[in-house]
Amino acid sequence: MRVVICGAGQVGYGIAERLASEQNDVAVIDTSPALIQGVRDTLDARGFVGHGAHPDVLAEAGAEQADMIIAVTLYDEVNMVACQVAHSLFNVPTKVARIRAQSYLQPHWQNLFSTDHMPIDVIISPEVEVGEMVLRRIALPGAMDAVRFADDTIAMIAVRCDDDCPVINTPLRQLTQLFPDLGATVVGIWRNDALSIPHSSDQMLAGDIAYVVMERSQVRRTLALFGHEEQEARRIVIAGGGNVGLYVAREMERRNVAAKVRVIEATRSRAVDIADQLRRTVVLHGSALDQILLAEADIAEADLLVALTNDDQVNILASVMAKRLGCRANLTLINNPSYQDFTGTLDIDAFINPRWVTISRVLQHVRRGRIRAVHSVQNGAAEVIEAEALETSPLVGKPLREIELPDGLKIGAIHRAGAYVPLDGRTKIKAKDRVVIFAAAGAVRHVEQMFRVSLEFF
Repeated sequence: MRVVICGAGQVGYGIAERLASEQNDVAVIDTSPALIQGVRDTLDARGFVGHGAHPDVLAEAGAEQADMIIAVTLYDEVNMVACQVAHSLFNVPTKVARIRAQSYLQPHWQNLFSTDHMPIDVIISPEVEVGEMVLRRIALPGAMDAVRFADDTIAMIAVRCDDDCPVINTPLRQLTQLFPDLGATVVGIWRNDALSIPHSSDQMLAGDIAYVVMERSQVRRTLALFGHEEQEARRIVIAGGGNVGLYVAREMERRNVAAKVRVIEATRSRAVDIADQLRRTVVLHGSALDQILLAEADIAEADLLVALTNDDQVNILASVMAKRLGCRANLTLINNPSYQDFTGTLDIDAFINPRWVTISRVLQHVRRGRIRAVHSVQNGAAEVIEAEALETSPLVGKPLREIELPDGLKIGAIHRAGAYVPLDGRTKIKAKDRVVIFAAAGAVRHVEQMFRVSLEFF
Protein backbone atom coordinates (compact mmCIF):
# COMPACT_ATOMS: atom_id res chain seq x y z
CA MET A 1 0.00 0.00 0.00
CA ARG A 2 1.21 3.50 -0.84
CA VAL A 3 0.46 6.03 1.90
CA VAL A 4 1.15 9.75 2.17
CA ILE A 5 1.23 11.08 5.75
CA CYS A 6 0.97 14.82 6.38
CA GLY A 7 2.49 15.65 9.74
CA ALA A 8 5.59 14.12 11.35
CA GLY A 9 4.70 14.75 14.99
CA GLN A 10 4.17 11.99 17.53
CA VAL A 11 1.08 10.59 15.81
CA GLY A 12 2.33 10.98 12.25
CA TYR A 13 5.70 9.46 13.12
CA GLY A 14 4.01 6.60 14.99
CA ILE A 15 1.78 5.78 12.02
CA ALA A 16 4.73 5.97 9.61
CA GLU A 17 6.80 3.74 11.89
CA ARG A 18 4.09 1.09 12.00
CA LEU A 19 3.28 1.14 8.28
CA ALA A 20 6.92 1.23 7.17
CA SER A 21 7.74 -1.77 9.37
CA GLU A 22 5.06 -3.67 7.46
CA GLN A 23 6.75 -2.96 4.11
CA ASN A 24 4.28 -0.32 2.95
CA ASP A 25 5.47 2.52 0.70
CA VAL A 26 5.31 5.49 3.06
CA ALA A 27 5.96 9.18 2.36
CA VAL A 28 5.88 11.76 5.18
CA ILE A 29 5.44 15.52 4.72
CA ASP A 30 6.14 18.18 7.35
CA THR A 31 7.24 21.81 7.43
CA SER A 32 9.91 21.00 10.03
CA PRO A 33 13.26 19.97 8.49
CA ALA A 34 14.32 18.45 11.84
CA LEU A 35 11.26 16.18 12.04
CA ILE A 36 11.67 15.06 8.43
CA GLN A 37 15.37 14.37 9.00
CA GLY A 38 14.32 12.19 11.93
CA VAL A 39 11.98 10.24 9.64
CA ARG A 40 14.73 9.76 7.05
CA ASP A 41 17.28 8.69 9.65
CA THR A 42 15.18 6.19 11.57
CA LEU A 43 12.42 4.85 9.29
CA ASP A 44 12.23 3.06 5.99
CA ALA A 45 10.15 5.94 4.65
CA ARG A 46 10.61 8.93 2.38
CA GLY A 47 10.52 12.40 3.93
CA PHE A 48 9.57 15.70 2.29
CA VAL A 49 9.91 19.17 3.77
CA GLY A 50 6.94 21.30 2.81
CA HIS A 51 3.31 22.21 3.39
CA GLY A 52 1.07 19.15 3.41
CA ALA A 53 -1.78 20.91 1.60
CA HIS A 54 0.31 22.30 -1.27
CA PRO A 55 -0.23 20.46 -4.58
CA ASP A 56 3.42 20.53 -5.61
CA VAL A 57 4.53 18.99 -2.32
CA LEU A 58 1.84 16.29 -2.49
CA ALA A 59 2.85 15.55 -6.08
CA GLU A 60 6.51 15.20 -5.09
CA ALA A 61 5.49 12.80 -2.29
CA GLY A 62 3.70 10.57 -4.81
CA ALA A 63 0.05 11.48 -4.22
CA GLU A 64 -0.85 10.48 -7.80
CA GLN A 65 -0.08 6.83 -7.00
CA ALA A 66 -1.19 6.89 -3.34
CA ASP A 67 -3.87 4.58 -2.00
CA MET A 68 -4.41 6.73 1.08
CA ILE A 69 -3.59 10.11 2.57
CA ILE A 70 -3.47 10.52 6.35
CA ALA A 71 -3.46 14.17 7.43
CA VAL A 72 -2.45 14.54 11.08
CA THR A 73 -0.74 17.94 11.25
CA LEU A 74 -1.35 20.23 14.22
CA TYR A 75 -3.90 22.27 12.26
CA ASP A 76 -7.40 21.10 11.38
CA GLU A 77 -7.64 23.39 8.38
CA VAL A 78 -4.39 22.08 6.87
CA ASN A 79 -5.62 18.51 7.33
CA MET A 80 -8.94 19.32 5.69
CA VAL A 81 -7.41 21.14 2.72
CA ALA A 82 -4.80 18.39 2.24
CA CYS A 83 -7.62 15.85 1.87
CA GLN A 84 -9.50 18.15 -0.50
CA VAL A 85 -6.43 18.65 -2.72
CA ALA A 86 -5.65 14.91 -2.63
CA HIS A 87 -9.19 14.21 -3.82
CA SER A 88 -9.61 16.95 -6.40
CA LEU A 89 -6.17 16.86 -8.02
CA PHE A 90 -4.84 13.37 -7.38
CA ASN A 91 -7.97 11.24 -6.91
CA VAL A 92 -6.59 9.55 -3.78
CA PRO A 93 -9.14 6.82 -2.88
CA THR A 94 -9.05 7.05 0.94
CA LYS A 95 -8.64 10.26 2.90
CA VAL A 96 -8.16 10.36 6.68
CA ALA A 97 -8.02 13.62 8.67
CA ARG A 98 -7.44 14.42 12.31
CA ILE A 99 -9.83 17.19 13.37
CA ARG A 100 -9.69 18.58 16.90
CA ALA A 101 -12.13 21.52 16.86
CA GLN A 102 -15.49 20.21 18.02
CA SER A 103 -17.27 22.96 16.06
CA TYR A 104 -16.54 21.07 12.84
CA LEU A 105 -17.93 17.86 14.32
CA GLN A 106 -21.38 19.04 15.39
CA PRO A 107 -24.07 16.67 14.03
CA HIS A 108 -25.91 19.41 12.15
CA TRP A 109 -22.72 20.26 10.21
CA GLN A 110 -21.84 16.68 9.28
CA ASN A 111 -22.70 17.26 5.61
CA LEU A 112 -19.56 19.41 5.39
CA PHE A 113 -17.43 16.30 4.87
CA SER A 114 -19.60 14.66 2.20
CA THR A 115 -18.26 13.85 -1.26
CA ASP A 116 -19.93 16.92 -2.74
CA HIS A 117 -18.25 19.32 -0.31
CA MET A 118 -15.03 18.39 1.48
CA PRO A 119 -14.54 14.66 0.83
CA ILE A 120 -12.98 13.11 3.92
CA ASP A 121 -13.63 9.40 4.38
CA VAL A 122 -12.48 9.08 7.98
CA ILE A 123 -12.48 11.83 10.62
CA ILE A 124 -10.46 11.23 13.77
CA SER A 125 -11.09 13.39 16.82
CA PRO A 126 -8.35 12.61 19.38
CA GLU A 127 -10.22 14.41 22.14
CA VAL A 128 -13.33 12.29 21.63
CA GLU A 129 -11.37 9.05 21.24
CA VAL A 130 -9.26 9.69 24.34
CA GLY A 131 -12.28 10.99 26.28
CA GLU A 132 -14.21 7.80 25.56
CA MET A 133 -11.22 5.73 26.67
CA VAL A 134 -11.10 7.69 29.94
CA LEU A 135 -14.83 7.14 30.49
CA ARG A 136 -14.43 3.38 29.95
CA ARG A 137 -11.59 3.25 32.46
CA ILE A 138 -13.64 5.19 35.01
CA ALA A 139 -16.52 2.74 34.54
CA LEU A 140 -14.21 -0.29 34.97
CA PRO A 141 -11.92 0.26 37.97
CA GLY A 142 -9.29 -2.44 38.07
CA ALA A 143 -8.89 -2.63 34.28
CA MET A 144 -5.64 -1.22 32.88
CA ASP A 145 -7.14 -1.10 29.40
CA ALA A 146 -10.65 -1.60 28.08
CA VAL A 147 -12.16 -1.55 24.59
CA ARG A 148 -15.41 -2.78 23.06
CA PHE A 149 -16.07 -4.65 19.83
CA ALA A 150 -18.98 -5.97 17.78
CA ASP A 151 -21.61 -3.35 18.57
CA ASP A 152 -20.57 -3.31 22.25
CA THR A 153 -21.37 -7.01 22.78
CA ILE A 154 -17.72 -8.07 23.22
CA ALA A 155 -15.05 -6.49 25.41
CA MET A 156 -11.30 -6.78 25.81
CA ILE A 157 -9.68 -5.79 29.08
CA ALA A 158 -6.11 -5.72 30.33
CA VAL A 159 -5.79 -6.69 33.97
CA ARG A 160 -2.74 -6.89 36.24
CA CYS A 161 -2.18 -10.13 38.12
CA ASP A 162 -1.20 -9.10 41.65
CA ASP A 163 0.33 -11.39 44.25
CA ASP A 164 -3.12 -12.18 45.67
CA CYS A 165 -4.72 -12.83 42.26
CA PRO A 166 -6.80 -16.04 42.65
CA VAL A 167 -6.01 -17.39 39.17
CA ILE A 168 -2.21 -17.17 39.04
CA ASN A 169 -0.19 -20.40 38.84
CA THR A 170 -3.18 -22.20 37.36
CA PRO A 171 -3.14 -23.72 33.83
CA LEU A 172 -5.56 -21.88 31.55
CA ARG A 173 -7.35 -25.10 30.59
CA GLN A 174 -8.15 -25.65 34.27
CA LEU A 175 -9.70 -22.18 34.50
CA THR A 176 -11.97 -23.09 31.60
CA GLN A 177 -13.05 -26.24 33.44
CA LEU A 178 -13.63 -24.36 36.70
CA PHE A 179 -15.66 -21.55 35.06
CA PRO A 180 -17.28 -23.10 31.96
CA ASP A 181 -20.04 -20.48 31.75
CA LEU A 182 -17.73 -17.45 32.02
CA GLY A 183 -16.89 -17.26 28.33
CA ALA A 184 -13.63 -15.35 28.90
CA THR A 185 -10.49 -16.13 26.90
CA VAL A 186 -6.97 -15.09 27.90
CA VAL A 187 -5.51 -14.10 24.53
CA GLY A 188 -2.22 -12.44 25.51
CA ILE A 189 0.18 -12.13 28.43
CA TRP A 190 2.68 -9.28 28.96
CA ARG A 191 5.54 -10.47 31.14
CA ASN A 192 8.99 -8.93 31.69
CA ASP A 193 8.44 -6.44 28.87
CA ALA A 194 7.61 -9.17 26.35
CA LEU A 195 4.33 -10.35 24.86
CA SER A 196 3.30 -13.99 24.49
CA ILE A 197 0.25 -15.73 23.07
CA PRO A 198 -0.67 -18.33 25.72
CA HIS A 199 -1.52 -21.99 25.20
CA SER A 200 -3.98 -23.94 27.32
CA SER A 201 -1.14 -25.37 29.42
CA ASP A 202 0.36 -21.98 30.23
CA GLN A 203 -0.06 -20.21 33.56
CA MET A 204 -0.24 -16.59 34.61
CA LEU A 205 2.27 -15.35 37.16
CA ALA A 206 2.24 -12.50 39.66
CA GLY A 207 3.15 -9.28 37.88
CA ASP A 208 1.73 -10.34 34.52
CA ILE A 209 -0.70 -8.21 32.56
CA ALA A 210 -3.35 -10.47 31.04
CA TYR A 211 -5.38 -9.51 27.99
CA VAL A 212 -8.80 -11.11 28.22
CA VAL A 213 -11.67 -11.14 25.69
CA MET A 214 -15.21 -11.89 26.84
CA GLU A 215 -18.89 -11.13 26.47
CA ARG A 216 -19.41 -7.59 27.70
CA SER A 217 -21.87 -8.66 30.40
CA GLN A 218 -19.10 -10.78 31.97
CA VAL A 219 -16.54 -7.98 32.39
CA ARG A 220 -17.10 -7.31 36.08
CA ARG A 221 -17.23 -11.01 36.91
CA THR A 222 -13.93 -11.49 35.04
CA LEU A 223 -12.31 -8.62 36.93
CA ALA A 224 -13.47 -10.18 40.20
CA LEU A 225 -11.99 -13.52 39.13
CA PHE A 226 -8.62 -11.78 38.78
CA GLY A 227 -8.99 -10.26 42.24
CA HIS A 228 -10.10 -6.80 41.13
CA GLU A 229 -13.36 -5.87 42.82
CA GLU A 230 -12.71 -2.16 43.14
CA GLN A 231 -15.84 -0.06 43.50
CA GLU A 232 -16.67 2.49 40.84
CA ALA A 233 -15.44 5.96 41.79
CA ARG A 234 -17.99 8.21 43.44
CA ARG A 235 -15.71 11.23 44.04
CA ILE A 236 -13.57 12.21 41.05
CA VAL A 237 -11.11 15.07 40.59
CA ILE A 238 -10.11 15.93 37.00
CA ALA A 239 -6.84 17.82 36.62
CA GLY A 240 -7.03 19.80 33.38
CA GLY A 241 -10.05 21.44 31.82
CA GLY A 242 -8.87 21.29 28.21
CA ASN A 243 -10.76 19.59 25.40
CA VAL A 244 -10.40 16.10 26.89
CA GLY A 245 -11.17 17.15 30.46
CA LEU A 246 -14.23 19.12 29.40
CA TYR A 247 -15.45 16.24 27.22
CA VAL A 248 -15.16 13.77 30.09
CA ALA A 249 -16.91 16.04 32.60
CA ARG A 250 -19.67 16.96 30.17
CA GLU A 251 -20.30 13.33 29.17
CA MET A 252 -20.46 12.26 32.80
CA GLU A 253 -23.17 14.86 33.35
CA ARG A 254 -25.02 13.88 30.17
CA ARG A 255 -24.92 10.18 31.07
CA ASN A 256 -26.00 10.90 34.64
CA VAL A 257 -22.98 9.16 36.13
CA ALA A 258 -23.49 8.94 39.88
CA ALA A 259 -20.28 10.67 40.87
CA LYS A 260 -19.32 14.04 42.31
CA VAL A 261 -16.85 15.63 39.89
CA ARG A 262 -14.44 18.52 40.43
CA VAL A 263 -12.28 20.00 37.67
CA ILE A 264 -9.05 21.91 38.31
CA GLU A 265 -8.04 24.29 35.48
CA ALA A 266 -4.90 26.45 35.51
CA THR A 267 -6.08 29.19 33.12
CA ARG A 268 -8.67 31.49 34.65
CA SER A 269 -10.52 32.36 31.42
CA ARG A 270 -10.76 28.68 30.52
CA ALA A 271 -11.99 27.83 34.03
CA VAL A 272 -14.76 30.43 33.71
CA ASP A 273 -15.68 29.15 30.25
CA ILE A 274 -16.03 25.50 31.23
CA ALA A 275 -17.87 26.43 34.43
CA ASP A 276 -20.49 28.09 32.23
CA GLN A 277 -20.82 24.89 30.17
CA LEU A 278 -21.13 22.46 33.08
CA ARG A 279 -24.16 22.24 35.35
CA ARG A 280 -23.28 19.94 38.26
CA THR A 281 -19.49 19.94 38.12
CA VAL A 282 -17.45 22.16 40.46
CA VAL A 283 -14.67 24.01 38.62
CA LEU A 284 -11.63 25.26 40.55
CA HIS A 285 -9.05 27.69 39.16
CA GLY A 286 -5.40 26.97 39.93
CA SER A 287 -2.57 24.49 39.56
CA ALA A 288 -3.14 20.78 40.04
CA LEU A 289 0.24 20.78 41.84
CA ASP A 290 -0.97 23.21 44.52
CA GLN A 291 -1.54 21.19 47.70
CA ILE A 292 -3.86 23.84 49.13
CA LEU A 293 -6.04 23.69 46.01
CA LEU A 294 -5.99 19.88 46.06
CA ALA A 295 -7.18 20.02 49.65
CA GLU A 296 -9.95 22.40 48.58
CA ALA A 297 -10.92 19.80 45.99
CA ASP A 298 -11.22 17.25 48.82
CA ILE A 299 -8.48 15.09 47.33
CA ALA A 300 -8.08 13.16 50.59
CA GLU A 301 -11.62 11.82 50.23
CA ALA A 302 -11.48 11.34 46.45
CA ASP A 303 -11.74 7.91 44.89
CA LEU A 304 -9.96 8.86 41.67
CA LEU A 305 -7.74 11.60 40.24
CA VAL A 306 -7.82 11.80 36.43
CA ALA A 307 -4.85 13.86 35.19
CA LEU A 308 -5.62 15.25 31.72
CA THR A 309 -3.49 18.36 31.29
CA ASN A 310 -1.32 18.92 28.22
CA ASP A 311 1.86 18.51 30.29
CA ASP A 312 3.04 14.95 31.04
CA GLN A 313 5.13 16.09 33.99
CA VAL A 314 2.21 17.91 35.59
CA ASN A 315 0.01 14.83 35.05
CA ILE A 316 2.56 12.51 36.63
CA LEU A 317 3.35 14.77 39.61
CA ALA A 318 -0.34 15.52 40.24
CA SER A 319 -1.08 11.78 40.23
CA VAL A 320 1.74 11.05 42.68
CA MET A 321 0.73 13.94 44.98
CA ALA A 322 -2.92 12.89 44.95
CA LYS A 323 -2.07 9.36 46.12
CA ARG A 324 0.22 10.74 48.85
CA LEU A 325 -2.57 13.05 50.04
CA GLY A 326 -5.06 10.20 50.36
CA CYS A 327 -6.70 9.78 46.94
CA ARG A 328 -7.52 6.10 46.40
CA ALA A 329 -6.50 5.75 42.73
CA ASN A 330 -5.26 7.69 39.72
CA LEU A 331 -5.50 7.62 35.93
CA THR A 332 -2.90 9.59 34.00
CA LEU A 333 -2.59 10.92 30.45
CA ILE A 334 1.02 10.38 29.26
CA ASN A 335 2.20 11.31 25.76
CA ASN A 336 5.93 10.65 26.11
CA PRO A 337 6.62 6.88 25.82
CA SER A 338 9.83 7.21 27.84
CA TYR A 339 7.80 8.16 30.93
CA GLN A 340 5.54 5.12 30.68
CA ASP A 341 8.19 2.67 31.85
CA PHE A 342 8.23 4.36 35.27
CA THR A 343 4.51 4.36 36.00
CA GLY A 344 4.70 1.35 38.31
CA THR A 345 7.58 2.83 40.29
CA LEU A 346 5.70 6.11 40.67
CA ASP A 347 2.53 4.42 41.99
CA ILE A 348 0.46 5.34 38.92
CA ASP A 349 -2.41 2.88 38.67
CA ALA A 350 -3.22 3.29 34.98
CA PHE A 351 -2.28 5.57 32.11
CA ILE A 352 -3.54 6.41 28.65
CA ASN A 353 -1.31 7.21 25.69
CA PRO A 354 -3.25 9.44 23.25
CA ARG A 355 -0.92 8.44 20.43
CA TRP A 356 -1.86 4.77 20.78
CA VAL A 357 -5.54 5.65 20.74
CA THR A 358 -5.23 7.70 17.54
CA ILE A 359 -2.97 5.17 15.79
CA SER A 360 -5.42 2.37 16.58
CA ARG A 361 -8.18 4.36 14.93
CA VAL A 362 -6.07 4.93 11.81
CA LEU A 363 -5.00 1.28 11.57
CA GLN A 364 -8.64 0.26 11.41
CA HIS A 365 -8.78 1.84 7.95
CA VAL A 366 -5.28 0.87 6.84
CA ARG A 367 -5.73 -2.84 7.43
CA ARG A 368 -6.72 -4.83 4.34
CA GLY A 369 -9.65 -7.24 4.38
CA ARG A 370 -12.95 -6.93 6.18
CA ILE A 371 -11.46 -5.26 9.24
CA ARG A 372 -14.07 -3.47 11.39
CA ALA A 373 -11.99 -2.35 14.38
CA VAL A 374 -8.38 -2.33 15.60
CA HIS A 375 -6.93 -1.63 19.03
CA SER A 376 -3.16 -1.42 19.49
CA VAL A 377 -1.65 -2.60 22.80
CA GLN A 378 1.75 -2.23 24.46
CA ASN A 379 3.04 0.38 22.04
CA GLY A 380 2.28 -1.74 18.99
CA ALA A 381 3.46 -5.10 20.31
CA ALA A 382 0.06 -6.54 19.38
CA GLU A 383 -3.33 -5.62 17.97
CA VAL A 384 -6.83 -6.72 18.89
CA ILE A 385 -8.70 -6.93 15.59
CA GLU A 386 -12.38 -7.37 14.82
CA ALA A 387 -12.89 -8.81 11.32
CA GLU A 388 -15.84 -10.10 9.32
CA ALA A 389 -15.57 -13.64 7.97
CA LEU A 390 -16.38 -14.24 4.31
CA GLU A 391 -17.32 -17.48 2.57
CA THR A 392 -13.77 -17.64 1.21
CA SER A 393 -12.07 -17.34 4.60
CA PRO A 394 -10.05 -20.44 5.57
CA LEU A 395 -11.58 -20.15 9.06
CA VAL A 396 -15.16 -20.73 7.90
CA GLY A 397 -16.80 -24.13 8.35
CA LYS A 398 -14.14 -25.85 10.45
CA PRO A 399 -14.38 -26.65 14.18
CA LEU A 400 -11.98 -24.41 16.11
CA ARG A 401 -10.01 -27.44 17.31
CA GLU A 402 -9.14 -28.26 13.68
CA ILE A 403 -7.99 -24.76 12.71
CA GLU A 404 -4.21 -24.40 12.72
CA LEU A 405 -3.65 -20.70 13.29
CA PRO A 406 -0.24 -19.20 12.46
CA ASP A 407 1.99 -18.41 15.42
CA GLY A 408 1.11 -15.15 17.14
CA LEU A 409 -2.67 -15.39 16.72
CA LYS A 410 -5.46 -16.34 19.11
CA ILE A 411 -9.23 -16.16 18.59
CA GLY A 412 -10.90 -14.41 21.50
CA ALA A 413 -14.60 -14.23 20.61
CA ILE A 414 -17.20 -14.67 17.88
CA HIS A 415 -20.19 -12.40 17.29
CA ARG A 416 -23.10 -13.77 15.24
CA ALA A 417 -26.46 -12.19 14.43
CA GLY A 418 -26.13 -9.64 17.21
CA ALA A 419 -25.04 -12.05 19.93
CA TYR A 420 -21.90 -13.48 21.52
CA VAL A 421 -21.12 -17.09 20.54
CA PRO A 422 -19.53 -19.24 23.31
CA LEU A 423 -16.22 -20.78 22.25
CA ASP A 424 -15.21 -24.42 22.52
CA GLY A 425 -13.39 -26.87 20.28
CA ARG A 426 -16.57 -27.71 18.38
CA THR A 427 -17.55 -24.13 17.56
CA LYS A 428 -17.53 -23.32 13.83
CA ILE A 429 -17.10 -19.86 12.33
CA LYS A 430 -19.76 -19.01 9.75
CA ALA A 431 -19.76 -16.48 6.94
CA LYS A 432 -20.64 -12.96 8.17
CA ASP A 433 -19.49 -13.78 11.72
CA ARG A 434 -17.44 -11.07 13.34
CA VAL A 435 -14.32 -12.55 14.89
CA VAL A 436 -12.18 -10.84 17.53
CA ILE A 437 -8.54 -11.94 17.21
CA PHE A 438 -5.48 -11.05 19.27
CA ALA A 439 -2.48 -10.73 16.95
CA ALA A 440 1.17 -10.16 17.76
CA ALA A 441 2.65 -7.43 15.56
CA GLY A 442 4.42 -9.89 13.28
CA ALA A 443 1.24 -11.89 12.69
CA VAL A 444 -1.12 -9.07 11.69
CA ARG A 445 -0.57 -9.78 7.98
CA HIS A 446 -2.00 -13.28 8.51
CA VAL A 447 -5.24 -11.77 9.84
CA GLU A 448 -5.51 -9.54 6.78
CA GLN A 449 -5.02 -12.54 4.49
CA MET A 450 -7.60 -14.66 6.30
CA PHE A 451 -10.27 -12.00 5.96
CA ARG A 452 -9.51 -10.65 2.48
CA VAL A 453 -11.86 -11.03 -0.48
CA SER A 454 -10.10 -13.43 -2.86
CA LEU A 455 -10.53 -13.27 -6.64
CA GLU A 456 -12.24 -16.65 -6.58
CA PHE A 457 -15.02 -15.09 -4.54
CA PHE A 458 -16.17 -13.21 -7.65
